[in-house]
Amino acid sequence: MTAISIVLLAMIAAFLGMRLYSVLGKRTGHEQEPVLPRRDDRAAPAPVRLDDEAPAPQGGAADTSGLVYESGAEAGLRALLATDRSFDAGRFMEGAEAAYRMILEAFWAGDRDTLRDLCDQDSYDGFVEAIAAREARGERLDNRLVRIDSSKITDVELAGGEARITVRYRADISAITRDGEGNMIAGSMIDARETNDLWTFRRAIGSNDPNWLLDEADVA
Repeated sequence: MTAISIVLLAMIAAFLGMRLYSVLGKRTGHEQEPVLPRRDDRAAPAPVRLDDEAPAPQGGAADTSGLVYESGAEAGLRALLATDRSFDAGRFMEGAEAAYRMILEAFWAGDRDTLRDLCDQDSYDGFVEAIAAREARGERLDNRLVRIDSSKITDVELAGGEARITVRYRADISAITRDGEGNMIAGSMIDARETNDLWTFRRAIGSNDPNWLLDEADVA
């Protein structure tokens, strides 16, 4: 093969390569779209953390729709974040929802060991007293947490090296009370009851133990 032939073949190959690039390098409208939408197409995630750079509300209460806290808790959250930079409101709320479910289910089942791990002494004593009274009557609870409709931080207090965070839960609970023979004596197997609870958790600021303990449980 002569040098001229080699040059001609190289030019043809280069030409074909450019033609292929001009077709494959462009979108034709028939390509398969990604399984997940692009970041720009996704709904923006709900803000879950307060930063020093977060803009301050202008003229009136902040719009907290979609946030994990109510406007009244913002100042307390900022103070807590300034004291404990590792605190994350979103991560706290994930744990708070899990604790709500675990504590309720432990109380309903009479599981004192789980309650001891998740509650401070006063709260634990209150739950155990109610469990003992229920057992003395020969009753048991057949309750179920259907869903948590919403949960938000409503208040944050810092005092004595300790942080206390109050969370408002709105949930649907199916509540049934049975006697010792399993007969239903109260509640409904069909209708779930809407509940509004205010639970307060506490933790020593800067503690190596990341767990928050239930301090108070009230009805909103």
